[in-house]
Amino acid sequence: MKTREMKIINQGLEDEMEVWGYQPCLWKRILVGVGAVFSGGLLLLLLYWLPEWGVKGTCTHASLRDAHTLLLRTTDEFKQWFRAKVHVISAPGNKPFDRLELRSTAQLPNGDGEHHGKFRRPVQLHYFTHHSTKYYWNDVIQNFELYKGLEDVKVSCASIHSDHSPGLSKALQDYRRLFFGENEIAVRVPSLFKLLMKEVLNPFYIFQLFSVILWSAEDYYYYATAIVFMSVISIATSLYTIKKQYVMLHDMVAAHSVVRVSVCRGSNDIEQAMSTDLVPGDVIVIPANGMIMPCDAVLIHGTCIVNESMLTGESVPVTKTSLPSSGEEAARSFNMEEHKRYTLFCGTHVIQTRFYAGELVEAVVVRTGFSTEKGQLVRSILHPKPTDFKLYRDAYLFLLCLVGVAGVGFIYTIVLSIMNKVPAKTIIIESLDIITITVPPALPAAMTAGIVYAQRRLKRVGIFCISPQRINMCGQLNLVCFDKTGTLTEDGLDLWGVQSAEGGRFSPPEADAAKESLVNSVFVACMATCHSLTKIEGELSGDPLDLKMFSATGWILEEPTEEETTLHNPIMPTVVRPPKHSVPEANQNNPLTHNMELSELSSCEIGIVRQFPFSSTLQRMSVVVRRLGEKHMNAYLKGAPEVVASLCKQHTVPQSFTETLETYTRQGFRVIALAHRQLESKLSWHKVQSLSRDLIEINMEFLGLVIMQNKIKEETAGVLLELRQANIRTLMVTGDNMLTAISVARDCGMVRAHERVIIADAAPPKDFHPASITWHYTDNPAQTNKDNQTVEINLEDGVYDKRVTQQEQSYHFAVTGRAFAVITEHFPQLVQKLVLRATVFARMAPDQKTQLVEVLQSIDYTVGMCGDGANDCGALKRAHSGISLSELEASVASPFTSTTSNISCVPNLIREGRAALITSFCVFKFMALYSIIQYLSVTLLYSILSNLGDFQFLFIDIAIILIIAFTMSLNPAWKELVWHRPPSSLISGRLLCSVLTQILTCLVFQVLAFLLVRQQSWYETWTPQSDACNVSSSSLSHGRNVTSPHDHKNIKNYENTTLFYVSSFQYLAVAIIFSKGKPFRQPSYKNWPFMLSCISLYTFVLLIMLYPVPAIDSFLEIVCVPHDWRVTLVIIVIVNAAVSFMLEEANDRWGSSFLSWLFCRRNKPPRVRYMHLALELQDATDWPPGPSAVTYASDPQSHISAPL
Repeated sequence: MKTREMKIINQGLEDEMEVWGYQPCLWKRILVGVGAVFSGGLLLLLLYWLPEWGVKGTCTHASLRDAHTLLLRTTDEFKQWFRAKVHVISAPGNKPFDRLELRSTAQLPNGDGEHHGKFRRPVQLHYFTHHSTKYYWNDVIQNFELYKGLEDVKVSCASIHSDHSPGLSKALQDYRRLFFGENEIAVRVPSLFKLLMKEVLNPFYIFQLFSVILWSAEDYYYYATAIVFMSVISIATSLYTIKKQYVMLHDMVAAHSVVRVSVCRGSNDIEQAMSTDLVPGDVIVIPANGMIMPCDAVLIHGTCIVNESMLTGESVPVTKTSLPSSGEEAARSFNMEEHKRYTLFCGTHVIQTRFYAGELVEAVVVRTGFSTEKGQLVRSILHPKPTDFKLYRDAYLFLLCLVGVAGVGFIYTIVLSIMNKVPAKTIIIESLDIITITVPPALPAAMTAGIVYAQRRLKRVGIFCISPQRINMCGQLNLVCFDKTGTLTEDGLDLWGVQSAEGGRFSPPEADAAKESLVNSVFVACMATCHSLTKIEGELSGDPLDLKMFSATGWILEEPTEEETTLHNPIMPTVVRPPKHSVPEANQNNPLTHNMELSELSSCEIGIVRQFPFSSTLQRMSVVVRRLGEKHMNAYLKGAPEVVASLCKQHTVPQSFTETLETYTRQGFRVIALAHRQLESKLSWHKVQSLSRDLIEINMEFLGLVIMQNKIKEETAGVLLELRQANIRTLMVTGDNMLTAISVARDCGMVRAHERVIIADAAPPKDFHPASITWHYTDNPAQTNKDNQTVEINLEDGVYDKRVTQQEQSYHFAVTGRAFAVITEHFPQLVQKLVLRATVFARMAPDQKTQLVEVLQSIDYTVGMCGDGANDCGALKRAHSGISLSELEASVASPFTSTTSNISCVPNLIREGRAALITSFCVFKFMALYSIIQYLSVTLLYSILSNLGDFQFLFIDIAIILIIAFTMSLNPAWKELVWHRPPSSLISGRLLCSVLTQILTCLVFQVLAFLLVRQQSWYETWTPQSDACNVSSSSLSHGRNVTSPHDHKNIKNYENTTLFYVSSFQYLAVAIIFSKGKPFRQPSYKNWPFMLSCISLYTFVLLIMLYPVPAIDSFLEIVCVPHDWRVTLVIIVIVNAAVSFMLEEANDRWGSSFLSWLFCRRNKPPRVRYMHLALELQDATDWPPGPSAVTYASDPQSHISAPL
C-alpha cells in the first residue's frame, strides 16, 4: 500500500483515521467467487471478518476523488479497519455555508431543488457515512471533511448577532439540509434477522457450527444436540440483551427528539416547523414555559434556566445568558466549549425563560443531529471504543497456543491412523475432533459470567455501570484523582462569617449577615443579588453556594409573572428585597408605597437587570442591578479573591488582604470576595444588554470577604487511609483556592502532618523574560519526623522498595491550573517529574483535569477519577475508570455512577474489580486445563484406536465443566484492600508456571493410570463377554486391545474407564485449586453453590467408581473393573490432588522469586515508566528544587532528562 495514496481525516481528534481509495475490480471478484464456491463459503466469511482483506481482495487502488469504496483505519492503538461506500448527490453548491443567492435566486425554488437556473450547473458531491457521521469530498484540500455546524466557518460572537439573528430563508435551509441531513439522532433498532446474522457470523459460533457438523458425522448426536441447545440459548440471550439495549437507547433518544418549534424567517416572520427540519444557522424561539432542546443552539436574546443532568449528571439548574454582542469576548470566534454558558445543549431541559416586554428569547442553531453534544454521546454508546485491557489480548494469545497444541494433536492423529490403516473418513473426522476438544466452546460465556456477577454485586451497593468490561480494569487501579467540593467535602457550604472592608481596611468578622446593621448595606445587597438563583414551582433553586449565601442574608427573591412583564415596560425580570421586619411598618401599610420612589421600601428593592453567569475559566460572576427609584445602575461582582482583588481599584483593597486570605484558606475555609461599582447614569437598559462583561468588571470597589465552611465528609479520611494502605496513590483535583485545597488535603490525610508541600508557581514569559517556576515551600504544621515516613510511590516489585529512600517521599508538589498550563507549554520535560509527586491540583479548569489524567496515563498509571459529574465529565470519561457521585441511576457522563454521595464507593469498586479480575484468571486457567486434560485423555485413547463415549463427553462438559465454571465465579470480593494488586497479564511467569505444572501433573497421572491398567493380571481385550470383576486369574489374555466387532468405536475398554475416572477427578481438583480466595476474593468455602457442586460431583463420581450402578455404567459406557483396581484409582486420584495442591501452593509462595532467580531478573529495571522515573529522581541531587528557587525555561536545570 503506497503511503502517498493515504489521507488522514479528523486529524488531531480522538476519532482520527487513515483513509485509502479503491475501485471494484472484475477479475478479483471472479476469483473470490470461485474461491468461495470451492471453500464452501469460508472465504466469504474470512473477508467479512477482515474488512481490509475484503476490500483488497475485490478492488484495486484508486485516488480518493474517484474511489467507489474506502478503507478506513483508526490511528489509535487498536488499529481497527472499516469499509465505507462512497455516494454521490447533486447540489447547487460545494459547501453548506456558501451564499446561495449570489449564485442564483432560481436554484432552489420552494426548496425542492429541481430547477437549477441558467447560471450554474449542479455540483456532484461525493460523500461517505461512517458511525452515523457524513464526510464530504473537498476539492481544495483533496480530502474528505466533516461538517459539524456553524463553528466550521469560524464565526465570531458579534457576527452571530449581526449576520445570523434574522434566520434563514426556506431555500437556504433546504440547501443546508442536503449537507447536514435531518436534525435527528436516529438510533435505528436493527431487525432481529440482521442481529441474528451478525451474531451467528461471529467466529466463535462458526467454530461451534463446524464442531456440531463434525460430531454429527461421528454420530455424537447427544453432545452435538447439547451444544446446539447451549448455543441457541446463548444466541437468544445475546439477541434479547442487544435488542433491549437498542430499544432503550432508541426510546431515550426519541422521547423528545421530534418536537414542533417556532423558527424565525427574516426580521418578523415566525413559522411553526418540525425540529427535524432545523439546520445550523436557523433561529428558533424558546417558549416561556421551556422545552427539551432538539439541537445545540446559542442564546442571542434573553436568559434561560436549564437542567443539564442528562449530560452532566448534575441536577442543579444552571442559568444561560445571551451571547455577548460587543466588547473583547464578542470579537472572539465562537467555540461551544469556551462559550458553553451561552449554549443550550441538545437533550437538556429548558425549565423556564426570562425575557423583556416585546422581546422573544431566541437562539441560533449551532449543531444538529449526531454533531450535537447529545448526538456525540449517543454515537459513543452505539460505537464504543474496544476496551484495551491486557487480559483480553493475552486471552487471544493463549487461545492461539491452544490451537497450536491442537495442531500437534491433529498431525499425531493423522500419522497414527495412517500407520494403523484406518479408513480415510475416520482419519479426517478424528483428527478434526482433536481441534474441537482443545478450544473449549463454553469459554466466552464462562469468562463473561464473572463480570456479570460483579456488576450485580456493584448494583447492590448502589454502583451502576454502563461499561461492564471496565470492571476488570478497576482491579488494576493504582492512582485515584478526587474532586474536592461535593466529593471529599460536603456539597453544601455553611456560612462561617463575613468580613467587610471599608476605607481600605477590614472590619472585624461578623457571624450573621442578616443582622440589622448589615441587612441594608451594599455588602449584603451584593450577596443578595450576585447569584443565578431562580424560583421553580415556588421553590428557590440553583447553585448550592448561591443558595447558602442568599439564605444567609434573609432577603426575599421575587420573579415577575408573564402578565407583569407585558404590563410594565421595561420591568426588572427578578427583584430582591430585604425582609419586611427591617422596613418601618408605616411604609408597609401605605397604599402609596409603590409610587414613592424615595421611600425606604422601594429604595431597598433591587432589580437584577443583567447577569454574567459564573465561569470556571474566569472564576467569577457579576450582575448589573438597579435600586427602584435610582437613576443609575450598579454592578456587583463575586468570585475567587485573587481574581476579584485584581479587578478592583488598588486603594479599596485592604493592605492585609493577602495575610487575611491566607489565614482563612490555611484553615480550609472557602473564601469568596465581593466587589461593587456604580455605573454611569447615562447607561440605559438596552445598552446594558449589549455591553460585554469586560467593560463592567473593571475599576470595582472591594467590599469584603464571605467565608464559607466546607466540612470534610465523615467517610473521606477513612477511605483515603484505606487506599494508601492498599498502595493506591490519591490526588486532589479541584477548582478551589490553592491554600484551601492544601488545608483539606492535610485534614483528610492525603498529605500527612510531617510531609512538606512545595507549591510550583509558574509564570508565562513576559517582557523578554522567559517562563519561570518559583518553588515555594509551605510551613509544616507539625514537626517533620523522619523515622516514621513510609514509601508512597507504587513500586510494586518488592525489589525496588528499599532503593527509594524514605526522605524522597517526604514532600508533595501542589500546582495551580495556571501553573499547570505554563509548565505543560514551556517546561514539557518537567511535567512527568512533577505529576510523579504532585498531590494537590487547585484552580483546575475542566479540560485541564482531562489533560492531567492523560499525563498520568502516559507514565503508565492506571487512573481512576471520582467526581460529582459536573465539571469532571471529560476526566471521568478519559480515566480508566470514572466514578460519578450522582443521584441519577446511570449518568452517561462516566462508566460508573454511585448513588452514595461519598467516596466509600471507590474502595468497593476496586475490591469488586480485583475480585472480577482474579475470577477471570481462575476461569480462564480452569477452562484451559479442562481442554488440555480432555485432550490428553483423547490422545492416549487414540493410541489404542479408542475414544471417550458420547455420554462421557456429555457428563464431563455439561455436568462438571459448565456447573463448575459458572459457580466458581460467584466468590464475593474480599473485605479489605491489600497492598499488592492482582496480575494484569495471563502471560506472566507465575500464571504460566501454575498452568504448566498442573498440565504436567495431569499428564503424569493419566499416563501412569493408562500404563498401570495394562499391567494388571486381569487385563484383557474387552468384549461384551468380559467380566473382569469376577474373572479367575487363569484365563487372562495380555493381547492387544483391538477394536471389538460389537463396538465399532471401541469406547468400552479398561483404558477408557480408567482415564474417564481419573480425568473426572482431575477436572474437580484443578477447579478447587484454581478457585483462589484471599487476598482478593472471599474463600471458596463461602461460595456455597460452588462448594455444593464440587461435593455433589465428587460424591457422585466416587460412588459410581467404588460402587458401580449397572444403569449408570451402561449409560456412560463404563466397563466393570475389579474392586482392587478401583481402590488403586482412588489412591492415584488422592495423590494426584495432593501433588497438584502442593505445586500450586509452592508456586504462589515462591514462584516469582524462583523465576526471577532462574532468569536472572532480580536487578532488571521496572517496566512501568513511573517506577523508572522514581528511581531516576533518587539520584538527582537538584530535585526537588530548593526553597524559593526559580527555574527558567532556558535553565539547564529545567532540562534534566526525563523519559517522555
